[in-house]
Amino acid sequence: MGGIFGVVSDSNCVNDLFYGIDYHSHLGNQRGGMMVQNEQGFTRIIHDIRYDQFRSKFEEDLPRLQGKIGIGCISDFEDQPLIIAGKLGKFGITSVARVNNLVELRENAVNNDHAHFAEMAGHDVNPTEIIASLICQKDNFADGIRNAQLKVQGSCTMLLLTDDGIYAARDLWGRTPLVIGQKNGSLSAAFESSALHNLDFEIKYWLGPGEVVLINKDGMHKMLPPQEKMRICAFLWIYYGFPSSSYEKINTEAVRYRCGEALARRDKGMEVDAVAGVPDSGTAHALGYAAEMNIPYRRSYVKYTPTWARSFVSIHENRKQVAKMKLLPISEFIKGQRLLFCEDSIVRGNQLKNTFARLPEFGVKEVHVRSACPPVLFSCKYLNFSPSRKDSELIARRAIKSLEGDINGNLHKYVDEDSDEYAAMVDCIRQEMGFDSLKYQRLQDMVEAIGLPAESLCTYCWDGQECEQSGCCCCPPEFKPGDE
Repeated sequence: MGGIFGVVSDSNCVNDLFYGIDYHSHLGNQRGGMMVQNEQGFTRIIHDIRYDQFRSKFEEDLPRLQGKIGIGCISDFEDQPLIIAGKLGKFGITSVARVNNLVELRENAVNNDHAHFAEMAGHDVNPTEIIASLICQKDNFADGIRNAQLKVQGSCTMLLLTDDGIYAARDLWGRTPLVIGQKNGSLSAAFESSALHNLDFEIKYWLGPGEVVLINKDGMHKMLPPQEKMRICAFLWIYYGFPSSSYEKINTEAVRYRCGEALARRDKGMEVDAVAGVPDSGTAHALGYAAEMNIPYRRSYVKYTPTWARSFVSIHENRKQVAKMKLLPISEFIKGQRLLFCEDSIVRGNQLKNTFARLPEFGVKEVHVRSACPPVLFSCKYLNFSPSRKDSELIARRAIKSLEGDINGNLHKYVDEDSDEYAAMVDCIRQEMGFDSLKYQRLQDMVEAIGLPAESLCTYCWDGQECEQSGCCCCPPEFKPGDE
């Protein structure tokens, strides 16, 4: 997915910028970037961080970065931040975005605005550059940002580094978060609220969907108001977000604990010796489950964190090896035990299957698994958070294919948690994974654990719901289904 951070200070901002970006490292491990502005102009540094941590790549560069204002990012796809020169002047931009209509927007810009774009590897165009071109179609930054929000199908949350200060703009539907922090002489903008705590920033303001604010030495200025409707990604609480972060003022770890409690309430009578979490994000789910069921919680697996990154973003060839290397079993808590594992989600199932395939050699008696969210039936259209770009990679769709002969067969029946088809799909997954039992969280229970109205959450990857009668939650307001 990626994360963004920016800071305005009355002194050199580089130390806060460096650590603020670093606190977003759990959101990706492909590219890292920092940019500052001073009297001499912009200084930008971008590094490949696939095989090294952000800190180790940028520490030696810090003496070259001097300025009172800066932005940066962790990116899972493109080089960022970018320096843009156009009719609005020179500015920097970084984004967390997915642009599904990128080809259309590029062709329109080339044909109508005579724009040109640098080509990335694989003949792609940098989505952040496309967003910048949409901004430059208008006469000021606020109107330009709204233009980009309206025309991008997918999502875009961004920071712009300008002569006026930093423009912080949340995605039009609020699919990803943005929060403003404040401390003496400084203002910051962050994707993760947890990035603010250890840097002594206090949360000043939570941006609403589509809202745009400008932060500079004179304070925070509201440039565009928030939209009424929101569709924030529910998966942020279930898996992606850092435990100490909050979104819409709702803490991630607390939601996961409540998810575990909800799983347990529908699992009364389950008899196991211990509950364990699949590290890291499964841990809080398991703690909630164990507390509700009054069953001991034990760490049957621990994660080796010093060197191994998240395996889902590793290159395909070594993902399996990384997944094995980063989880270490504790045989004393496995041998002869009936274990129930809580996992945040089961997307493709490959990593989880490989993890549990090792348990028999340690003498496990039974393996039961509970997923903190429903079966993932649809690949995300709106955020680059999943390694699965195709529905056929999803374990739930593979189960449907084995039952129907077609991955798209009778999908509405498999979404229904009370249907025979749903039960058959879950059992098919259980058999493929080799579990003694498998249950998924019900969608309603997950929504209640988060604590927001269902209509404020994007749950597309579980239920496939895209559009409302009064508007579309997956497209800009001016775009209606059938207009493609």
